[in-house]
Amino acid sequence: MIWHPDWAGVLTGQPLQWIISGFLTTLYVSIAGSVLATLLVVLLIALRLSQSRLARGAVAAFVSVFRNTPLLVQLLFWYFAAYGALPQSWRFYIGDTHAWAVFPGNIAWLTPEFLCAAWGLGLFTAAFLVEEVQAGLNSVPKGQTEAAISQGFSRKTLLLSILLPQALTNAWQPITGQYLNLMKLSSLATGIGFSELTYQVSQIESYNAHAFEGFAVGTLLYLALGMILGGLMTIFGPKRPQQRPQAAQKAEVNDGI
Repeated sequence: MIWHPDWAGVLTGQPLQWIISGFLTTLYVSIAGSVLATLLVVLLIALRLSQSRLARGAVAAFVSVFRNTPLLVQLLFWYFAAYGALPQSWRFYIGDTHAWAVFPGNIAWLTPEFLCAAWGLGLFTAAFLVEEVQAGLNSVPKGQTEAAISQGFSRKTLLLSILLPQALTNAWQPITGQYLNLMKLSSLATGIGFSELTYQVSQIESYNAHAFEGFAVGTLLYLALGMILGGLMTIFGPKRPQQRPQAAQKAEVNDGI
């Protein structure tokens, strides 16, 4: 018996609708989690660079907790424990249908699953991003800080105009990798019943037993989304200044002699 893949069983009808819905849901929750993670990193870096030992200790505790516990466990905690502890009126409101809380493609975002997934992914990724940004800051020569302080730069100007631009440039590749990991790790949200791409593809296997075709399409969509997001971050991310040829630099030195 020769087996032939049946792509029509995945790319038509209800399975296709599931795949489109899952892909859009993965895209939206990845964007929401990335925005949250970015805002948290700004706050965490500000606290880490402050003069307060309490603030620095709080950042260290945050990083330690979220880097050293599994993301799936965190998602389960936010969904089953933290969300369940909210006032009943809040849970009823979030669980209700709201016409205004819908992304293009008819993807509702004001739902327990979406909010817990975005929140969990944002916190988890922020704990890694803050270390990448810190590594970038540590790579900036200390002489630049000393020179800026001697010129009368404030700490805020020093950070925003001198240190942070160079830190982001130095650490941009690992930072990009963390954002891409957030997108890929969104697949773990299937554990809380979140209807992202992995969850929807899994339904196809139960629906018509087209597991190979369904997961093949899902894998290609994850690959395409990762390549697109990675390409966009590379294009619009900070660029290293182009170094002039050594011959030109030597010519300038000789002209000055």
